[in-house]
Amino acid sequence: MLPPEEIKQIAIFRALQLGDMLCTIPAIRALKNAYPNAHLTLIGLPWAQSFVERFSHYFTSFLWFPGYPGLPEQSLNPYAFNVFLDVIHNAKFDLALQMQGNGTIVNPIVALFQAKYTGGFYKRDNYLPKGDLYLEYPNYGPEIDRHLMLMKKLGVEPAGKELEFPISEADVTDLNLADLQVEPGKYVCIHPGSRGISRQWSPAYFAKLADLAVEAGYKAVITGTKSELDIVEKVKSAMKYEPVIAAGKTSLGAIAVLIRDAHALISNCTGVSHIAAALQTKSIIISLHGEAERWSPLNSELHRTIDRTKTPDIDLVYRVTENLLKKEKLQTE
Repeated sequence: MLPPEEIKQIAIFRALQLGDMLCTIPAIRALKNAYPNAHLTLIGLPWAQSFVERFSHYFTSFLWFPGYPGLPEQSLNPYAFNVFLDVIHNAKFDLALQMQGNGTIVNPIVALFQAKYTGGFYKRDNYLPKGDLYLEYPNYGPEIDRHLMLMKKLGVEPAGKELEFPISEADVTDLNLADLQVEPGKYVCIHPGSRGISRQWSPAYFAKLADLAVEAGYKAVITGTKSELDIVEKVKSAMKYEPVIAAGKTSLGAIAVLIRDAHALISNCTGVSHIAAALQTKSIIISLHGEAERWSPLNSELHRTIDRTKTPDIDLVYRVTENLLKKEKLQTE
């Protein structure tokens, strides 16, 4: 491990979305434990400013990444990129870690940061920066474990695999302002949205699961963002019963409070599935991206992931949901 007295400023490059970010938290926690006096700066997409604020016990600051050719998450702003590099150079990072992916595109970018040390993942037969702090990208296993492997390469001791999602009083207030009229433990969250249309399960199937929850004695609360109101309306229209619509009325923090207090979550979105894992709320996750092993919550007893690319049996999802709801109903009667 690099001497803690040398490492005062650490840059973490990961310009991705919520689920991707949450999966790095066990590694970030270990890194902060190893370098407790270091300032950690996250370099990411604009939305991640709020992520840094939520995880301020680990991160000190945030820098917006202005994009780069070949990275799909954000188009390049050439002028902003030059300004960005000036800011990076002035920060004089002692350690810059590439935690974006296999490094094919990103490692040359991180090399431009001119940090005292750089590390991260690399792909064989591609650009490998100097130094011995790089790990050949492990294209297998859970995403959480991949980043913990990198920490091991850095000589950083692990600090558990559990996820986190801190909830603030402001999050609770946001939910109260939505006035959804639900009681803790007496509703099921249905989250039908996902960033990619190819990862979205049929609204009609979600509707049937929501109806199952209502028939088992729970309210069905449909969550999502304003941009997902179209699919939320399709789920509602296909239901036999009237759901509670939280979509478009709640902040991310308020959704987390809803998930924390729910009986269970049913979703095809990795972001909220990792929030459920962090808050230890039972969940049923329908995986359509073909990487169930990589993105599924680690606790398979609390969280049931059904890989639709391998098990396209729709009835299986219904049976898993029915068993969960019936079992809990018997215990509460």
